[in-house]
Amino acid sequence: MAGIVFGCIVPHPPLLVPDVGRGQEREIIATTRAMEKLSQELGAHRPETMLVISPHGLSHHSAMGLLTAPSSSGNLRRWGERGPDCYFDNDPDLVAAIKEAARGLNIPLSSIGEHAYELDHGVLVPMHFLIQGVKDVPMVPLTFCWLPLSIHFAFGQAIRQAADDVGKRVALIASGDLSHRLLPDAPAGYDRMGKVFDEKLVSALARLDTKEVLSLDPDLIERAGECGLRSIVILLGALDGLSVKPEVLSYEGPFGVGYLVASFSVVNPEGVGKGGEYKRMHPLVHLAKETVEGYVGKGSIPKPAELTPEMKGKAGVFVSLKKHGELRGCIGTFEPTKANIAEETITNAISSATRDPRFPPVTPQELGELEYSVDVLSPPEPVEGRDQLDPRRYGVIVERGWRRGLLLPDLEGVDSVEQQVEICRLKAGISPDEAVKLYRFEVRRYR
Repeated sequence: MAGIVFGCIVPHPPLLVPDVGRGQEREIIATTRAMEKLSQELGAHRPETMLVISPHGLSHHSAMGLLTAPSSSGNLRRWGERGPDCYFDNDPDLVAAIKEAARGLNIPLSSIGEHAYELDHGVLVPMHFLIQGVKDVPMVPLTFCWLPLSIHFAFGQAIRQAADDVGKRVALIASGDLSHRLLPDAPAGYDRMGKVFDEKLVSALARLDTKEVLSLDPDLIERAGECGLRSIVILLGALDGLSVKPEVLSYEGPFGVGYLVASFSVVNPEGVGKGGEYKRMHPLVHLAKETVEGYVGKGSIPKPAELTPEMKGKAGVFVSLKKHGELRGCIGTFEPTKANIAEETITNAISSATRDPRFPPVTPQELGELEYSVDVLSPPEPVEGRDQLDPRRYGVIVERGWRRGLLLPDLEGVDSVEQQVEICRLKAGISPDEAVKLYRFEVRRYR
C-alpha cells in the first residue's frame, strides 16, 4: 500500500534534547516519553519518504516552501549540542509530484533551496528522537506561509495527491508548538486565552474534528501566540478523506509553551472513493460532480451513501463549474438553507449547472470537460470598516436593505478591498453613493 500512511504532530523546544537541556528536559519527561513512543510508531509504518513541515525554516510570505536541493543537513550547535551533523537525502520524485499537484490546485509554491539547505531546530529537534525509526529514509523539508488556513489545508490535499502519484509510503510530520503565552513568565508574555486555544485545539485533534480546527476564532489564534497551527492544518489536509486513528500521546506546558505530541495512523492508506478517477478527489467535490453528471446526464439526483465530517454541519455553500479554465456556472447560498452541507452542495451544484442566468444550462456533451470546486462559507460577521477586510482571506457581503451582493475571497484579478466592494455593489444594484453594511466571511475551498 502507498500514499500517506502516517502523520504526527511534534514540538520542537531545543531543551528537549538532553545535550541542550542539561537537566531541564526532565521537567517535560512526558513529552520525551511520547516522542520515544512516536518513533516506534513511525518506524512500524515503514515510510519510504518523510515530509517535515517546520515553522522556522526559510519561508515565503505568500507561497508554500518546498526544498528542491538534492539534500539537507544541520546541527544544534548554536543551542549547545555537541553531536555530529544530520544529513538527509531529498526525494526528487516526490518533490516533482508535489509541484505538479500544487499547480493543479492553484497553490503558490516556491523553492526554499535549490543547491543546499540548512535544517532548523523545527526539524532537528523532533528528528533527534524520530531518526531511530527511519534511518536512511529520504526527507523533504517544507515550510508554510501566511495565506489563509484554507490554502494550507488545500496544500495538504496536494501532498496527499502527490504521495498517491509517486506510489510510495509517505509519513508527514507537522512540527510546531502551541501557545507561547501560557504563563506570566512565558517567552511571548502571558495571555489567559493561550490556555483556551490549546484546550480547544488538542480536543479537536483528539477527535480529528477538522471543521473545528479550521473554524478557530482568528482573534483567539492571534492571542495564543502559537507557531504550529499552519503545520497542523497542512497535515489535516493530507489526511482528509482517509480512515485515520488519532491519538494524543502527551500535552504539557511547564515553561509557558504548549508541547503537543500526537499520532495519526492511516488505517486505509489506499484512500476512499470509486476507482482511480475519484481516488484523490475531495468527497464534497466528488458529490458536486456526481450530482451534475447524474442530473444533467440521467435526470437523477444522487444521495451520498455516507456523510463525511465535512458534510454533516450546516453552512452556506457555493459550487463553481469551469470549462477549459473559464467559469461555466457558479451558484451558492450566503447562509445554510438545508439540513446539512451535503444537501446544500447537491442543490447548488444543480443550480450552478442549470440556473446560472449568465450561462445556458450545461449539456450532457459538456460533462467530460467540466472542473468543479466547492466553497463552504463561515457565518458572515459584520465589520465596522474596510480596514477589517482582506481580499485574500475574506469574502465580502455588501448589504442595503433587501439588496445583497457577495464576492468570494482569493479570486484572480481581485486584489483590493475597493474592487471587492465595487463588484458586490454592482451585483446587488447598489449605487456608489448609497450607504451600506459590510460583512466578511472565510471559506474552505475544495477542488
